[in-house]
Amino acid sequence: MAPAPHYAPGTGQKRNARVILNRLKKRYPVMRTALDYRDAWQLLVVTVLSAQTTDENVNRVAPDLFARWPAPEDLAAANPEGVEEVVFSTGFYRQKTKSIISLAADLVERYNGVVPDTLEELVKLRGVGRKTASVVLAEVWDIPAIAVDTHVKRVTNRLGLTRESDPVKVEFELRALHPEREWSGISMRYIQFGREVCDARRPLCWECPLADRCAYPDKTRRP
Repeated sequence: MAPAPHYAPGTGQKRNARVILNRLKKRYPVMRTALDYRDAWQLLVVTVLSAQTTDENVNRVAPDLFARWPAPEDLAAANPEGVEEVVFSTGFYRQKTKSIISLAADLVERYNGVVPDTLEELVKLRGVGRKTASVVLAEVWDIPAIAVDTHVKRVTNRLGLTRESDPVKVEFELRALHPEREWSGISMRYIQFGREVCDARRPLCWECPLADRCAYPDKTRRP
């Protein structure tokens, strides 16, 4: 999918984006998701469960979940109450249970239980949005894709790479700023940087390696 036609960044904007990404690559030479998974099926499910909670919470419940319902066919036929008990600690457990059972059913019905490897097919699964699909594509197959979560949106806005608040628009602007070969390595670096340095409430601006590139006006001082 090509970048949105209305956005055509200039050479300087692309150069700035390249400098920022290179610094993040230096800080995080290898950056993968913190979610535990064995295959595309498991990553699909745990990524859905990771919404509005920590990866650690999901990693604690995932072994029990996949021990009881190891395959899409198993989860598609699961009793929702049983699944709710397992995923309860991840929050929003009723909605998450509905989502993962529905996506399992769709996976069995549409794709014989095999996770598709295109964004267009993945988002046809109930409960799977562009962010989840992009995580699976980039992590499992290294297919060029950019997942935009709250960390990615916050950090790229503060850095002035985008002014958009809509995740899809942020995604397309980042696609336009970076060559396609870089896409699969972008999201997890921004996410980890958002967790470690560019915190939502109190960013560690005084030790930020991107401070000279940052347009954020409310920089914090060392306590």
